Amino acid sequence: MKWRLQEGRGEAVYQIGVEDNGLLVGLSEEEMRASLKTLRRMAEKVGADITILREREVDYDSDVPRKITEVLVRKVPDNQQFLDLRVAVLGNVDSGKSTLLGVLTQGELDNGRGRARLNLFRHLHEIQSGRTSSISFEILGFNSKGEVVNYSDSRTAEEICESSSKMITFIDLAGHHKYLKTTIFGLTSYCPDFAMLVVSANTGIAGTTREHLGLAMALKVPFFIVISKVDLCSKATVERTVKQLERILKQPGCNKLPLLVNSDDDAVTAAQQFAQSPNITPIFTLSSVSGENLDLLKVFLNILPPLTNSKEQEELMQQLTEFQVDEIYTVPEVGTVVGGTLSSGICREGESLVVGPTDDGKFLQLKVCSIQRNRSACRVLRAGQAATLALGPFDRSLLRKGMVMVSPEMNPTICSVFEAEIVLLFHATTFRKGFQVTVHVGNVRQTAIVEKIHGKDKLRTGEKAVVRFRFIKHPEYLKIGAKLLFREGVTKGIGHVTDLQAITTEENSLDESLGPGRLTF
Repeated sequence: MKWRLQEGRGEAVYQIGVEDNGLLVGLSEEEMRASLKTLRRMAEKVGADITILREREVDYDSDVPRKITEVLVRKVPDNQQFLDLRVAVLGNVDSGKSTLLGVLTQGELDNGRGRARLNLFRHLHEIQSGRTSSISFEILGFNSKGEVVNYSDSRTAEEICESSSKMITFIDLAGHHKYLKTTIFGLTSYCPDFAMLVVSANTGIAGTTREHLGLAMALKVPFFIVISKVDLCSKATVERTVKQLERILKQPGCNKLPLLVNSDDDAVTAAQQFAQSPNITPIFTLSSVSGENLDLLKVFLNILPPLTNSKEQEELMQQLTEFQVDEIYTVPEVGTVVGGTLSSGICREGESLVVGPTDDGKFLQLKVCSIQRNRSACRVLRAGQAATLALGPFDRSLLRKGMVMVSPEMNPTICSVFEAEIVLLFHATTFRKGFQVTVHVGNVRQTAIVEKIHGKDKLRTGEKAVVRFRFIKHPEYLKIGAKLLFREGVTKGIGHVTDLQAITTEENSLDESLGPGRLTF
């Protein structure tokens, strides 16, 4: 059990009454009681709790009714190691994304006029227009018994973190086409484990829904679908929306297998199958006003296992420290604070790192004063975790989104010119040399010029090629193999970085007039 919990990063599902070869034998009531008692004692020894997910009677050649039971074993977290899953929330404008998150995280149903979403907004203009324009984070916890922990019974985020053994961090993205740049940034830089596509039952697939679906597929983020506002329309309208979605998901470009969730049993099956097979797409139909089927989504999120196992995470932790800067704040009496994700290594309080590249390709020294994860203090940050780091009196104007903080011995490669193998998804005319596009690679977002298309003069929609790009403003830190997304108006394309023209030390010599505290490689 200890090994299985370690493999599943604190979670394991046991099937009692199933033989090793998968035969459903089942156990009598007395045997089942004894088995569960043994399992409970084993779980107590390793500091875990058990929850019965579902029970089924099996037809086996015997007079006594025999059952099989599925049990979730979850370890009570020690040393702040709660399981953390990031879920990006996508969907068209006015499909009810922020309201659904408000209902899940506040524990109160909506009044039908947007009361639930008010706590999620970050700016006054968002409250006035009712439209999300920035990226906000909301947390939903589950304790070791599988019960929901949210703001209804905890006053602060710290309390939620303390009493949860599994955390779901929702990344609320903007639905409006005007804020597409922000939505792409949220999907590429925050590295979500899963995406939740919210579709309004009364409008169906409209506006940016297809675009968001395409983005999730291009970035290979597994997604599930929530059809909201089912209280507003008739059963026939909901069914029409479900059919419309199923038709799109089964198209050759998608190749997904839709799975409509109608019961707790479906939700458990969906969560287990969804993590194992990327082709399965669970569909939920719910209402944030009446609360219909909201519990099914909670059951699904509670059982949803992480994509990476502990071995992969440990391999990442043994590499050198690398932290992506996604947000920059100035906090009174704390100084400059950066938010982002630790992509590899371990980061500790008091550690010295270098941040860059600046506009002239330099890296600057800094010190991590303190770390906060999910709004509560944390001493050590491990690979794959998102957090905010306080940098003390470091000058905020020297930082920008898209920078990286790395360990000084890493010797990072920076480049202005890079090559990528791309597929042009859509372009009105021909895509040729000299064209300018906005390139998104991880947390890097910058305009680049097409310098050369290898082997061709021009590209049309659907064609593949290796293209050389040059950033127009400043060099960036990129990695070979990183996923790339570019767009300009209606032009869209995806691909991956194949080659970097690294800027060498000679080109990047240290200018004495820049003052102390600067490093160059």
